[in-house]
Amino acid sequence: MSKPAPSVRELIREQYSTLTQSERKFANSLLENYPAAGLASITIVAANADVSTPTVARMVQKLGFKGYPQFHQALLKELEAQVSGPTQRRANWAAEAPEGHLLNRFAQAVTDNLGQTFSNLDYEQFDLAVRQLSDTEGRLYVVGGRITRALADYAFTHFQAIRQHVTHMTSSSATWPHYVLDMEAGDTLLMFDVRRYETNLQRLAELAAERGVKIILITDQWASPITSVAQHTFNCWVEIPSAWDSNISTMMLLEAMIAATQEEGWDETRERYERLDELFDMTRLFRKFT
Repeated sequence: MSKPAPSVRELIREQYSTLTQSERKFANSLLENYPAAGLASITIVAANADVSTPTVARMVQKLGFKGYPQFHQALLKELEAQVSGPTQRRANWAAEAPEGHLLNRFAQAVTDNLGQTFSNLDYEQFDLAVRQLSDTEGRLYVVGGRITRALADYAFTHFQAIRQHVTHMTSSSATWPHYVLDMEAGDTLLMFDVRRYETNLQRLAELAAERGVKIILITDQWASPITSVAQHTFNCWVEIPSAWDSNISTMMLLEAMIAATQEEGWDETRERYERLDELFDMTRLFRKFT
């Protein structure tokens, strides 16, 4: 299975240093409302970004497109991928499925996803996010969606052992105002949101951001709308030969964050681990071998 073509967002990031000031103005306008800001005609998108149409045309060519129509089609294809459901996803890969056993195709897809995810990871942003996750002066909230709530539960279990003041928000959005009520500036909200993006999660992120909460978002390669209010966004590649997306690269990134957060405050974390083991011994929860 060949590697997927880079998204327009990725191309902008790669070529950003080569863009002129006016081209960067258009690029920033597009990224602020991605991909919708690029789905109109060239004259309209140029006017909305307050740049000239030649500026848009030049930037599009710098990104590797023959012209604006090809650029426009690329954005439309990305938008279609964002909103596709399980039936359409299966049709997409089945139509182009190479010969061979599903296990081989699956393994190759997962390997490609991991490579794409970590090759596009901003290490500086990762380190900043880890420091934020380690900051016990504020509370850490964790929440996921319909599918990603399992990731949120996994994250909570580990971060609760690593540090104090961790809250796992329930999957019921009806209870979220109660959590938001106690959120304060400097707190952190770790969110998981993948396609199809959930409007209730987006509204939660907006409410939390208004209260000064720092948001860390883990999403897919197309990026949840929550990106617009998140301090740190991490994109994970998820497509596999299935009607469902894969969470393997997402889990790998999460486990890397957990390990790094543990090391960031190891002295305190070690003490918590030791006290936790003592409590486990007292409750006889786990079998001990001698």
